[in-house]
Amino acid sequence: MTDDGTPEAAADPFAAPETSELEDTPVELAIELPAPEPLDLQQLTAELEQIRSDRQEFLDGWQRARAEFANYRKRVEREQDEARSRIAGETLLRVLAIMDDLDRALRDRPAEAEAAAWAEGIDLIYRKFQALLEAEGIQLIQAEGQAFNPALHEALSHEESEAHDEGQVIEVVQRGYRIGDRVLRPALVRVAK
Repeated sequence: MTDDGTPEAAADPFAAPETSELEDTPVELAIELPAPEPLDLQQLTAELEQIRSDRQEFLDGWQRARAEFANYRKRVEREQDEARSRIAGETLLRVLAIMDDLDRALRDRPAEAEAAAWAEGIDLIYRKFQALLEAEGIQLIQAEGQAFNPALHEALSHEESEAHDEGQVIEVVQRGYRIGDRVLRPALVRVAK
């Protein structure tokens, strides 16, 4: 309590301390730091070369992995395209037998009026099948009058022909089809000798 009877104020812990004479005097610290080790230029150069070598090795590895992944992706896409083509070809190959029957029926169509309406109906079915095959990318192999090509044609017989050159297809017995560059079914042909 103070002399006048009022309680003494508590000291403020956040208040700035009073200055004293000691604070105005500069203080010297006597801390000794260890002397820096002399830099070994050869050691630093060797470390730098090792770091550069490691960096190049990592970069080369990353580039190889990136190229391998790109090749892998291309191979998978190519295999998927081939699988799709093979599956479509196998499925559509079954349709070709129906096309052959329709083709034979159209070749032997009767000329009578009643039969002509029947033939027109079959002709319509045949054209629809043909449009379906074309939409799936299946192409007819041209053979009649062409030079015999064992990659596209299968010879059923070799016959003498005055009207055809040697090796030329005389007649197509069964049409051949391909999808893209792949032959689904070679054309069955008779060849001139």
